Amino acid sequence: MVALTHLDAAGHAAMVDVGDKAVTVRVAVAAGEVRMAPATLAVLRAGTAPKGDVLAAARIAGIMAAKRTPELIPLCHALLLTHVGVDFVLDEGESRVQIEATVRCKGQTGVRAGSRAAASAPEPAPNSQTSSACAAWSACATCTASARANHGDSSGAVTKSLPTAERGPGGQCPKGVSPRA
Repeated sequence: MVALTHLDAAGHAAMVDVGDKAVTVRVAVAAGEVRMAPATLAVLRAGTAPKGDVLAAARIAGIMAAKRTPELIPLCHALLLTHVGVDFVLDEGESRVQIEATVRCKGQTGVRAGSRAAASAPEPAPNSQTSSACAAWSACATCTASARANHGDSSGAVTKSLPTAERGPGGQCPKGVSPRA
């Protein structure tokens, strides 16, 4: 059985001690998507939402989530991030917004949790900023946010492909949203 890293010898929650690890450049990329009604996507593309630029607000939400990851996810280390990027692709064919978040730091532990937070946080923005005429919003953050790459683990030079985020029974999103692979 694999030892759990966030439990001490007595089985209590504990933050991992990374004090002996070398400081290396750490980069993680996570992706997500938000599916919506075609009318909602049209509002996003046109920039005509009643409350302003939805994608700008979503980008700021993603950046702030990466910066605040230790407050959102228990036992995450506070890191001095050197870069957070959140990019969007509007896909009319699938009626979705694809999200890619890249987080970078120089540190003793990785930024995978921060990249997942940055890819997940933008997902509610269109719902809160588009009009009620576009209320056919559907998103499943637990199914759509997945880490895609992680560079700079303990060796400082390893690149990994990471698994898609946990899905419901049969690998499907419990809300019926098709996750990005």
